[in-house]
Amino acid sequence: MQVAIVTGASSGIGFGCATTLAEQGMAVLGTGRDRDRLAELEKAVGSDRIATLAVDLTDDDAPSRIVDAALQRWGRIDYLVNNAGIGSPKPLHETDDETLDRFLGIMLRAPFRLARDVIVHMQPGSAIINITSTFAVVGGLRGGAYSAAKGGLTALTTHIACQYGPLGIRCNAVAPGVTVTPMVAKRLEDERFRKINTEMTPHQRLGRVEDIAATVAFLCSEGGSFINGQTIVVDGGWSSTKYLSDYALNAEWVPRR
Repeated sequence: MQVAIVTGASSGIGFGCATTLAEQGMAVLGTGRDRDRLAELEKAVGSDRIATLAVDLTDDDAPSRIVDAALQRWGRIDYLVNNAGIGSPKPLHETDDETLDRFLGIMLRAPFRLARDVIVHMQPGSAIINITSTFAVVGGLRGGAYSAAKGGLTALTTHIACQYGPLGIRCNAVAPGVTVTPMVAKRLEDERFRKINTEMTPHQRLGRVEDIAATVAFLCSEGGSFINGQTIVVDGGWSSTKYLSDYALNAEWVPRR
């Protein structure tokens, strides 16, 4: 039985990835900071293929604790999904050092350190999937430290693909667009944010957790076994087109004050 580690598995995209991989027959170690939410993950999977670990990924001993938990339970690690993240960034000029360190710590330093500890236990056929963002593909308003962290994670992805590909270990990134999760629900209440995404996406809806989870599962399957060093953008065409809806094109333009 193959074994996957999924970080940030207590909600949103991580929860979806963990349950989807378990449904495909993998054993999954899901990590997060909230024990109660992790208990919900265990309940959702409802089998011995799931284990959870409450841990702060920025702690010095977090990588060793995660690796030890997976190896003690199942004796191997085949896949690592670096998903944990935070949102609501600010532009560069509004970002203080504390915020910068927090974003980089959770979304770049933590996945770097965990991948470093995991990869020495991986065999040919294994893979690492890093969840990045469209903000690592195109310029994003108010991206700030979030864009910096996700951009660094993209570069880490290509390095791992090059360095460890000859050992049979692949690494790819999945870059979601705006996906309906608890983390972005509040932002979608902002009319401007909602319009930027709904009226500029040539698909008829926003992203769903299932869209991202299915892409991650594909990269962990035989079908994705020759994909290495790539970023797969899952955003309905938002980042690769200059689409504007009829509503946006026909709306009355009001001078900015």
